[in-house]
Amino acid sequence: MIGGTMEEAQKKPLIGIVDNDNGVFSSITKNVTKSMAEVIYDESGEKVDEGLEILKEKGGTALFLMPENFTYNILNNISAVIHVYWIMKGAGIMDMVSSDVVENIMYQINQKISEILIEKGKMNSSFVLSPIKKEETTIFKGKEMEGISPSTIGNILSSQSTTVPIIMMIIIIMAGGMVISSMGMEKENKTLETLLTLPVRRSSIVFGKIVGSAIVGLIMAIVYMIGFSYYINSFQQSMEINLAGYGISLNFFDYVLIGISVFFSLLSALSLCMVLGTFAKNYKSAQTLTVPVSILAIIPMFIIMFKDFDTLPFTLKIILFAIPFSHPMMAMRSLLFKNYFIVIAGILYVAIFAFILIMIAVWVFKTDKLITGRIKSPRKFFMRR
Repeated sequence: MIGGTMEEAQKKPLIGIVDNDNGVFSSITKNVTKSMAEVIYDESGEKVDEGLEILKEKGGTALFLMPENFTYNILNNISAVIHVYWIMKGAGIMDMVSSDVVENIMYQINQKISEILIEKGKMNSSFVLSPIKKEETTIFKGKEMEGISPSTIGNILSSQSTTVPIIMMIIIIMAGGMVISSMGMEKENKTLETLLTLPVRRSSIVFGKIVGSAIVGLIMAIVYMIGFSYYINSFQQSMEINLAGYGISLNFFDYVLIGISVFFSLLSALSLCMVLGTFAKNYKSAQTLTVPVSILAIIPMFIIMFKDFDTLPFTLKIILFAIPFSHPMMAMRSLLFKNYFIVIAGILYVAIFAFILIMIAVWVFKTDKLITGRIKSPRKFFMRR
């Protein structure tokens, strides 16, 4: 992921330009942009919508609009305005790289015009250091947000959608490890054999272990959620921009869906750990069995932090969707933009996944695998009979 981010930073972004000025400084702006980016649209007149459509089709990053008075204002010691229309593809770290490259292009344009003005002399110093100012409009998932940059949106969304992936990763590893370790300890201390001789249905034993661990896991989730909320909010106090005005917010129903997704993902994790725990011979061997669960929890966490689900390759989307622990990690960002389909589909998939694993765990508990370490072949059993 880090290597991919570095490669992305070295690529030239796709830029569109609408020059309504056709003056000296607008030409300088275009030359600097063309030297640092690939300009796929270069027109004049009221053609912003046309340029944005072309950029969306070709995966462009931004469109620069220079008004008619661009050069005139600079020559008269007035800051010129460049209207920047951002096309934001995703809110992941790798999705924001191209926007950062465009920000650097804006900085270089400012520097180049400043150098020319300094050579001419007799200019206001504060104006010379910053002859250009930006007016930004970000287009993200069908919403136009005026006065907000992609980096600002990315920071707000990451603060809201990074908490759940980290918490889910920690809880799955800790609660899952607790289930597998308990299975190993019960085998090592011979308490499992005693438990299996009691007049209790095997399914009740399985459900009891899973429900007990799930309750502990949910308590841990609440504690970590509160702690991480205070932790992240301490870094976001200066950020007063509210995206709720653009319909980017969560309501009570959204939080219910997130809670259901977390519950079923935790249930599927504990069921998987229960099945893996049957292979543990003792407490020491149980520690190694937590590795697959840890990997399945860590991989989606990093993928979701680095890339938005909508910008992933199709193959990676399938893999990420197939991992049951990834769905609550994606849920918050999806619900912020009212993408209910992916969240509800994920809940149904994880619920079915958990049910199948619970049935497998119940079946294993009904066999001799827990005691003998192997499952009797039905064919050999009936032949002996």
